[in-house]
Amino acid sequence: MLRFFRLARWIVQVQMGINALKIIGVIRELPHFIRDVFLFRKAYQGGVELLPCLTDRHEEGGTARGEYFWQDLYVARKIFRADPQRHIDIGSRVDGFVAHVASYRQIEVFDIRPIAAKVPGVIFRQADLTRLDSEFVECCDSLSCLHALEHFGLGRYGDPLDPNGHVSGLSNMANLLSTGGVFYLSVPIGRARVQFNAHRVFDPFALIKIAEQNKLSLESFAFIDHSDVLNESIAPEYNFKSLSECNYALGIFVFRKG
Repeated sequence: MLRFFRLARWIVQVQMGINALKIIGVIRELPHFIRDVFLFRKAYQGGVELLPCLTDRHEEGGTARGEYFWQDLYVARKIFRADPQRHIDIGSRVDGFVAHVASYRQIEVFDIRPIAAKVPGVIFRQADLTRLDSEFVECCDSLSCLHALEHFGLGRYGDPLDPNGHVSGLSNMANLLSTGGVFYLSVPIGRARVQFNAHRVFDPFALIKIAEQNKLSLESFAFIDHSDVLNESIAPEYNFKSLSECNYALGIFVFRKG
């Protein structure tokens, strides 16, 4: 029964966008809004159209938190410092990470879904990375895939259902890289499971094993847990043990192809 209510809450709040706390906040702010309308009209002689914004008063001046915020900034800064010849991204957030990188260099984006917008500094290709065209084998020295591999094979984005989609996807990404190239990868980590059709959660030890099978060796590791703090690890193996037993965290892996 508890599992049913959690699922129902997920559908109502996240999928349908119905937020009970936000509704309460709007109702609470209505008297303030009505008061301010009358006070403003007394002092202003021009016409006034009403377009209520009723929740901003109690929010921060901007959003500087969350795993997407931290990972996008963290990896974009790493790429800036590395200054690779050719950087390709697989399915990362366009209005976050891709935009960060495009502000200072060209970036190529491969995604299974189309992107209609023409963005300066961004070259887009629609592609399914569970199948790799031979023209892209060893074509770049820098590669990123942030918060995307966990979706491969689950059908969420129109991709074919494949229980091993993440395995073929990671293998093909490794094949994109030339020897010595760097791969920035972020995925949910913790107690290994599939939460269909949202995403997979990876055991970090299992992910490292798949990477090693594709000639990828770990250079550095960072993670974001429930504390919403980005932690750069100095002892990844030690962190992997505790993270593999947690419910959910975000792991940011930097690999180099041997």
